Amino acid sequence: NGIELEVDDYTGRLQVTAMSEDAKKQAASLALDQVVMLELENAKGMPGLAIKNVFSPDIPDHLPNKSRSEAYAVLISDLHVGSKYFMQQEFLRFLDWLASGDDDDVVRKIKFLCIGGDLIDGIGIFPNQDKELLMMNAAAQMAYTTKLLSKIPKHIKTFIIPGNHDPGRRALPQPIFPEATSGGLYGLENCTMLGNPAYVELNGVKVLMFHGQSLDDVIATTPGMSYQRPAEAMKVLLKARHLSPTYGGRTPVAPESEDMMVMTEIPDIFHAGHVHVTDVDSYRGTLVVNSGAWQAQTKFQQTMGITPSPGIAIVVNLATLQPFKQDFNLMTT
Repeated sequence: NGIELEVDDYTGRLQVTAMSEDAKKQAASLALDQVVMLELENAKGMPGLAIKNVFSPDIPDHLPNKSRSEAYAVLISDLHVGSKYFMQQEFLRFLDWLASGDDDDVVRKIKFLCIGGDLIDGIGIFPNQDKELLMMNAAAQMAYTTKLLSKIPKHIKTFIIPGNHDPGRRALPQPIFPEATSGGLYGLENCTMLGNPAYVELNGVKVLMFHGQSLDDVIATTPGMSYQRPAEAMKVLLKARHLSPTYGGRTPVAPESEDMMVMTEIPDIFHAGHVHVTDVDSYRGTLVVNSGAWQAQTKFQQTMGITPSPGIAIVVNLATLQPFKQDFNLMTT
C-alpha cells in the first residue's frame, strides 16, 4: 500500500516509505537517480521512516523572456534522411513554405529555425536497419541532408544539434557534428552546429535544445508516462533540473568530470524530439515543445504501439511565446 524508495548520499543508504496519497504521488513522479530532498517522520504502525514531503530541485515559477519585436522561430527535429520512411515530399513542402517569403504573413517574420537532432537515419543504429534504408552510407545521407537544408532561405538563422542516429559519439553530452563526416553542413553560411544539449538565445528568448534520448528512460520508469504525451516526460526533466537523471538505463551517459546535463539556466522554451510525437505544453513559465518528426511510422514503432505525428512544424511567436502547429501533410477528403 505504499511506495518504497532507497536514497543514498555520502553517509550511506536509507530505505523510506511513502504511505500517504500525497507522498505516493510525489514519490511516483521521481526519476531514478535524480537528486531529491525528503522530509521524513516516524511511520505509524510500522518500523522505519515515512516520507512526509518530497522536494525536487525543480525550476521556479518565472516570467519568461520575450522578444521586443515580433519574430518567429520554427522548431523541428528527426528528419531521418536515408530511411525508406523519410517523408521527403512533406519536408520539401516545408522548405517551399519557408521560401514563400512575402506571400505569407507568418513566413515573413520567421528569423530562426531550430533542428533538434537525428538529421539522418544512420547506419547500424538498430538490428536489421539496412532493410529500412534507401541510402546504405552515412556520408551519402549527410550529403543529401546538406542539399535539402541548403534550400533554407539565408536570412533564417538555423541551429542544429545531433541526435542518437547522427555521426559522432552517441553518449551524452554529444559534441557538435564532426566536420569530416558532416556532408558539407559547415558550408551552409546560415547554419550553426551545436552540441546536444545546447542553449541558444533568440532575440533574448532562452531556448534549451535537447534531442531527448533520456525520455525513453523517463517513460519506461515513471508511472503514467506515455510516448503519446512526451511533454509530460519533459516536465519530469525540468522538475529534476537534469536532462538525463537515470544512469545505466537506455541512455548512454559519458563519465565527464563535470555533469553537463544539469540545467544551470532556466529555459524560456524547452525543445526536444526523439519520440516522433508532436506535443506542446507549458510548465512554470517554460514553454515545453516536442517537435515530432519527418519520418512515417516504422515497423519498430508499430511493435511498440507508438503512433507518430510527423510532417508538422511548431512555430513560436517570440514576442508572445504563443506556439502553433503548421501541418505539411497532404489533406485528403
